[in-house]
Amino acid sequence: MKINITENAQNYLAKKDIDGKHIFLALDDGSSKFSKLGGSCAIGNKFQLVVSPVEDQDYSTTIENNADLDLTMGKEEATFLGEGLALDYKMGLLKLTDNSGILDGAVTVQNYEPADVQDKEELSKDMKDLGTKIC
Repeated sequence: MKINITENAQNYLAKKDIDGKHIFLALDDGSSKFSKLGGSCAIGNKFQLVVSPVEDQDYSTTIENNADLDLTMGKEEATFLGEGLALDYKMGLLKLTDNSGILDGAVTVQNYEPADVQDKEELSKDMKDLGTKIC
């Protein structure tokens, strides 16, 4: 899989402290370990870039790109991505597209710090709080 990252998107990402880090293109619909969102209206149409100091075996599929980023994704994400994948930054938003059109007009960038034990209660609370604000 290949993605074209526009100059505007590259400039935006350069301000996000991504040098030397791994970047995962992850679903943000409640199905990924990095997602706090969820709900039937979000399945497959919400994405995020997760910036991590460490690799993740669940996100090991390389995405070739013109920005020399260490960009990978999981198997589930590939289901929703087509040919002509592109990431652009306009009017304060990252936009992910492919030849079929806009996949997500507001891709977020999240920093991830791995923890020895993930606090599932805190994640559940965050998801419930966000659930009242989406869909």
